[in-house]
Amino acid sequence: MRLFTTLSRSICCIGLSLLALASHATDYPAPKEASFIAKNFRFHTGEVMPELRINYTTVGDPKGEPVLVLHGTTGSGIGMVNPAFAGELFGPGQPLDASKYFIILPDAIGTGKTTKPSDGLRAAFPKYNYDDMVDAQHRLVTEHLGIKHLRLVIGNSMGGMQTWIWGTKYPSMMDALVPMASQPTEMSSRNWMLRRLITDSIKNDPEWKGGNYTQQPRSLQFASVYFAIATNGGSQALQKAAPTREKADQILDQRLNAKFAGDANDHLYQWDSSRDYNPAPGLERIQAALLAINSADDERNPPETGTLEREIKRVKNGRIYLIPGSEQTAGHGTTAQAKFWKAQVAQLLQSAPRLGK
Repeated sequence: MRLFTTLSRSICCIGLSLLALASHATDYPAPKEASFIAKNFRFHTGEVMPELRINYTTVGDPKGEPVLVLHGTTGSGIGMVNPAFAGELFGPGQPLDASKYFIILPDAIGTGKTTKPSDGLRAAFPKYNYDDMVDAQHRLVTEHLGIKHLRLVIGNSMGGMQTWIWGTKYPSMMDALVPMASQPTEMSSRNWMLRRLITDSIKNDPEWKGGNYTQQPRSLQFASVYFAIATNGGSQALQKAAPTREKADQILDQRLNAKFAGDANDHLYQWDSSRDYNPAPGLERIQAALLAINSADDERNPPETGTLEREIKRVKNGRIYLIPGSEQTAGHGTTAQAKFWKAQVAQLLQSAPRLGK
């Protein structure tokens, strides 16, 4: 039976052993970074790159059960090894205890230390999409790491959307799927409109020069701050943080004047790569147990549209966990904090059948 759960209902169902997870230590093995060169990587456009470097981070013993963790737009694998995410998950007794699991965190195409436009090709870089990113991750896992089956694929935001693709494109590859801060339908509404505003702001900036700039176009930081405020942070949390115009101006000025290390071409490609995302036609192919986690105050994936609730009915082993919005949540950024959902993932891993055996 498909379940649509909320925080209060789920807490009643979860044993005290799961609630005790928070008391465990958060230390885990030191992360290790490495890279894999995928030879003759073919993009969905038909373009072939002779050598595509795929950077990745691992935590834990390679003999452990493999788990694939996918990051969000403009992020990186190592960026998820932080107190709010890894600190709540990878330690002893925690849901993804690194003494039991082998955790793989790749940098997606165009991000982190994986091959990207700013490495030299600039605007001549292939126009990759999320399917290309997933194919690169699949080659990393199977061809380089020699892994035939994953216990779990879990991703946040862009990584959540890629998790849906993993389930439809490689349905026998994993036991469990946890797409977070995402929906299994094409880009639309505010989410796509504001992504377009980022990419158009960059391309319409005379300083961009068709991608051949000598200094970063000033539009990049402004558009990025605009997008983040419009689609992240949570209404209640922002109201608490900025209850007056003066305080709101202070926060905005801090963001606009903060050091910004992004590259315009890299960001443009990353936001544009979602243009044809749409796993909806393949949802019936998903075999793994799937737990879709969203927050009620997610500005990019508002639950009131009913989109996720409608589409989850097509996933035979799918259910939703919706985190209620509050002054403590952060809108689209809520799921980056594992404290809000780690007990539900622990429960999923306890119950998900091992399809690879």
